[in-house]
Amino acid sequence: MPIRGPPGLARRLALLPDDQLVGLAAGGDRAAFGELARRHARFVRDLMRRMGADAALADDLTQDAFIDAMRSLPGYRLEAPFTAWIRTVAARLYLKRKHKDARTVVMAEPLDAETPDRRRVDPGARIDLNAALQTLSAAERTCVTLCHGAGLTGQEIADALDVPLGTVKSHVTRGLEKLRWRLKLYKENADDA
Repeated sequence: MPIRGPPGLARRLALLPDDQLVGLAAGGDRAAFGELARRHARFVRDLMRRMGADAALADDLTQDAFIDAMRSLPGYRLEAPFTAWIRTVAARLYLKRKHKDARTVVMAEPLDAETPDRRRVDPGARIDLNAALQTLSAAERTCVTLCHGAGLTGQEIADALDVPLGTVKSHVTRGLEKLRWRLKLYKENADDA
């Protein structure tokens, strides 16, 4: 349910930049925080989906990320844009959930697991980054998304996943190679059509 305020408040808040909304929200203005959530919730949800969360989990994690962000807002320094900060909050929540889920072992796959299989590419398919990401191993998808989607450094990912930095770098490198290969196939198929 949207947070209600005086008439026209939503329009005025919608015109403010994120840093001003953060200042208002840090001071307890719930409507300002609601505007931040309205602006950035879809991006955070899409990030969770790219990392491998199903729709329901992505929704839950997005909501949890904004709840955590609201609690942490007074300590947030405007050194980075709010978008970068909220996606880092969300990515870390996702990783915590993965660690708690005993059924999922993100880094258990060997580095040489599954090479790209040309037979799985549908020649008539359009380029779909989410579909391409789903072809990566869970470890590769997680590392690539955290690096390029959430903007975490290799060391931050290694610390969050509790794996060596070299493992993270390997997963990112292999994942990007597979994505380049897949996107090249899409382009070749489009050129042939």
